[in-house]
Amino acid sequence: MVRNPVLMGFFLFYINDEVMTKVSYYTAEGLKKLREELDYLKSVMRPKASADIAEARDKGDLSENAEYDAAKEAQGMLEMRIAKLEEVHSNARLIDETQLDVSKVLVLSNVKIKNLANGMEMKYTLVAESEADLKTGKISVTSPIGKGLLGNSVGGIAEITVPNGVLRFEILEISRD
Repeated sequence: MVRNPVLMGFFLFYINDEVMTKVSYYTAEGLKKLREELDYLKSVMRPKASADIAEARDKGDLSENAEYDAAKEAQGMLEMRIAKLEEVHSNARLIDETQLDVSKVLVLSNVKIKNLANGMEMKYTLVAESEADLKTGKISVTSPIGKGLLGNSVGGIAEITVPNGVLRFEILEISRD
C-alpha cells in the first residue's frame, strides 16, 4: 500500500491506493473532549438506543410501528456518529505545544490584533476547526481570519479578503499561554 502525504491546510491526508485518510491535529484539551464524547456515546447513548428499540418492539406489530422505526433510525444515526468519531480519534495527533515557535502566528497561538479600520483590539486563539468556539475566543485556522493571520509576526499586517472588501489587522502580540 502506497502512502503519499498531502498537506491541505491544518489537516494531513494520506492517499493510499483507494482510501484518503484525514489526520487531524488536536490540543490535549481538544483530544480529551473528543474521547469523552466518544465514551459518552458508547456507554450511555448506545444502551439507551437499544432500550428504546426494545420498548418500541414490545408495543406490537413492527410493520406499522412508527415508534420502532424512529428508534431504529435514531440508533443508525448514533452508530454513524460513533463510527465517524472513532475514525477521527484513530487519526488524531496530539500537538506538542512546547515545541511551537512564538515568533509568528501558528496553530495554538494566542494573538492580539488591532483592526486598522476602527482601532478595535481583539484576542483570539487559533485552533483546529473541531475546537473552534468564538464565545471563548477560539477561531479555526481554516477560517478567513485564521488563514490570514497564519505566518505573520508581531508588527505585521494581515490583509483578509471578506465579501465586503479587505480587512486589515495589525499583529500586536503573540503568545502560547
